Amino acid sequence: MQVNYKYASPSMCLQQEDQTILGLSPDLSREEKVSFRGKLKHPLIFRDAMLMLREIVISDMSQKKKERLEFFAWLEDEIERRVLKHEKYLPGVRESLRDEMEGLLKELAEKDDLLKNLANARANLNKEIYDTGAWKEYNKLERKFWNFIRNRDKDLWFVLDPVITVHPDQVSFEAFSLDESTYGCLSVTMDEFILVQEPQLGTTNIDFSAKLSREMERFRTYTNVELSVNPEGFTVETGVMPEYVEKKIDLPETWIKGFNQVSAAASLGGVDLELSPVDMYDICSFLRRHKARKSPRYMKWILEPGKHVKIVLEPWGSKLELKAVYSGDRIREEKVWGRRRWLVMEKIIPIASSFKVRLLGFGMPQFIVADLGTMKMTIGFTSWSSNDWVKGTAFNILGGYIGEGNYEDIYTLLKKRRLLSLEEINKELSDFTKSKNKSGVGMVLKRGEAYYDPIVDAVRFRQLCNSPIPKELYETTTMELSVQEHLEEGMKGFTLKQTQEKDFIATHALKKGKRKENLTKTEMTINQDGQITKVKCDCKQFKKGARNISDPCAHLLSLYITTSKFLNLELKPDREYTINDILEMLL
Repeated sequence: MQVNYKYASPSMCLQQEDQTILGLSPDLSREEKVSFRGKLKHPLIFRDAMLMLREIVISDMSQKKKERLEFFAWLEDEIERRVLKHEKYLPGVRESLRDEMEGLLKELAEKDDLLKNLANARANLNKEIYDTGAWKEYNKLERKFWNFIRNRDKDLWFVLDPVITVHPDQVSFEAFSLDESTYGCLSVTMDEFILVQEPQLGTTNIDFSAKLSREMERFRTYTNVELSVNPEGFTVETGVMPEYVEKKIDLPETWIKGFNQVSAAASLGGVDLELSPVDMYDICSFLRRHKARKSPRYMKWILEPGKHVKIVLEPWGSKLELKAVYSGDRIREEKVWGRRRWLVMEKIIPIASSFKVRLLGFGMPQFIVADLGTMKMTIGFTSWSSNDWVKGTAFNILGGYIGEGNYEDIYTLLKKRRLLSLEEINKELSDFTKSKNKSGVGMVLKRGEAYYDPIVDAVRFRQLCNSPIPKELYETTTMELSVQEHLEEGMKGFTLKQTQEKDFIATHALKKGKRKENLTKTEMTINQDGQITKVKCDCKQFKKGARNISDPCAHLLSLYITTSKFLNLELKPDREYTINDILEMLL
């Protein structure tokens, strides 16, 4: 998908007397003309958070695969071609080359004296030029010129500019990494600003160059900073600035899908832990000092009720004991992959008061919310380098966002109210069923017209792109259709059991193919927090994949949706309930 941006001028920092204006140029091709002016109360915290957000934008931890098959095929053909050529032209080649080389050597010997004279003349001429003083500083000036070009436009066309949204209660800055593995959102509440003018709500991209980030690094405690989002752009008294800055970027489809899938993952439940800055420092410090050379590469979180959280880091077997205390009521272990991405948190450790970590389960993403006072930084990480957010089309399904639902009504309501929880949406649109509303919310998320805010557990209106996203990027997938078909099969083969530890074990027999008698053996274990801890299915699709929840089949997803309706039930331990037993108990 090609996106085009148009800015009245580059973003820049301007000095006006004792005040610094951080001028962010919004995209003029947007329908909503966003504007904002407010003085920051904590400019250094804002500086570090924005610089961290930029690190997320340009980060790329994807594995670089060396494709050498084509090279070796070319090399083999080249060797064969040269051998044939050698055999064909070999006779007489050596004699002719010897005679030709002897003639050339004689000519070179005759010209040696001439070359020496020319070299001496050039040296004398250069000495005279530099002695005049006009060219003494040339090399220094040339070096400064190329440094200016590099610093100004190094990544002008490199990444998608961050998305800024002015809400009634906050200003948010969103970004997504180049390798499509890390999501970041800086939420700045209105309490952080002394407003200079009435904000104009809406969403836009902002021009955030490397040059601007370097200017932000110069903020100090004595710097008075005003954040200004001005559609008319910014100018300076000296220097020549372009009338407009235009950018054309070809975005991968997976980038857009991944950005939108983050919201579905953020709405899922999991284990919540609150870490101190010291805890986060210990984790990042260990990861910075150690690099794994072999597998396995994961962090195993050991959680025991009333005890300090422990982390075992493989493959070293090293154990960290954090200050955080687990408040759950039973022992559990959580394995986390993609741990190197946690290093992005280093920049804000000194300015954060706490970190809330949400572990979604085996092979699932992790979310961290850093408390910066009047600001909050939300970070989402995938677990696998080869399993980006797009494979998480399952995230929409796990969150119950299947189908289009009442999309038009949800879109109109969110655009008007800007921020609503799912409960408030169901109350406002009570004429529709909850599942219809949830499907409508899912479609708004998939179209990039809203995002889920895990800080307040609500949906915020936000248009990711300045033009509608192509239909093929948000239409119902074949996986969703397959899940819908399995849900319509009924619950004849469904059973549910609760263990002594109050985990739910659900099983179901679903169609493997077109034959009705060919059924699967699908099993799933869900803990008290709603996390999927164990999955099993004997279908071909599941066996071909990673065989865990990071690569689920349609049978497991439909079983999860069915089971999630009964997770609030109190069942007798180790007794197997059929759907008839459950209905009798409910009635």
